[in-house]
Amino acid sequence: MSDAFRLDGQVALVTGGAGILGRRFCRALTEAGARVAVVDLFGNAADEAAAAVGGGAVGFACDVSDADSVKACVEAVMARFGRIDVLVNNAATKTADVRACMAPFEEYSIDTWREIMSVNIDGMFLMAQAVGRTMLAAGIKGRIIQTASIYGVVGPDNRIYEGSDYLGGPINTPAVYSASKAAVVGFTKWLATYWADQGIRVNCLVPGGVSSGQNSEFSQRYAARTPLGRMADADEMAPPLLFLASEASSYVTGHVLMVDGGWTAW
Repeated sequence: MSDAFRLDGQVALVTGGAGILGRRFCRALTEAGARVAVVDLFGNAADEAAAAVGGGAVGFACDVSDADSVKACVEAVMARFGRIDVLVNNAATKTADVRACMAPFEEYSIDTWREIMSVNIDGMFLMAQAVGRTMLAAGIKGRIIQTASIYGVVGPDNRIYEGSDYLGGPINTPAVYSASKAAVVGFTKWLATYWADQGIRVNCLVPGGVSSGQNSEFSQRYAARTPLGRMADADEMAPPLLFLASEASSYVTGHVLMVDGGWTAW
């Protein structure tokens, strides 16, 4: 049964590969035998993450919100590896101005909204389209996994943000984040049915809150709201990702896999 999780001889492309979850995804795919293209906005960050992952991983710079950049990136990955079997469509942004990203809804800038949407959903479209073309052209029965969020499925519980702090200031879940992640869920289901007859499976990984530097007040409030009584560790997202990326999930497509400690069960 463990062989079903192996990816020997396959190539995986991970966007947002230098991020908190991206690095874990890259490492899990590498350990399963895949050659991994670590894709991130900045080439030096992608290269550093690839070196940390090891296993022959290679870094590639790409702005997923830019069609020309996506095209060039996919061409570069194909030139290096010759194929793409797995796409982990994972890149997302809070923009360079985190405080603008978390501004109150009534004061939210349309420019910030559009900047976040350009990565969180436009980038998903551009990368899925570009990689999907290579899979179709090569007759590869590929797998695409797209990262969403619990807040693309349910609304945020704003009570957990009272007294919270992250990255030097108070935090919240802005409407644009929920809207973009809900779009990822819908886009996943559409792609799954569209490419099913070509053997390309498309699924959605939905993480709950991952511990990544939030203050203790936030962590305690989040834990109290979660059936398992704690936030997730980033490493806990990698095994579900590997399930969706491998033949272990050979009869699974269009699925929204909640990895949330039971958050959405309440």
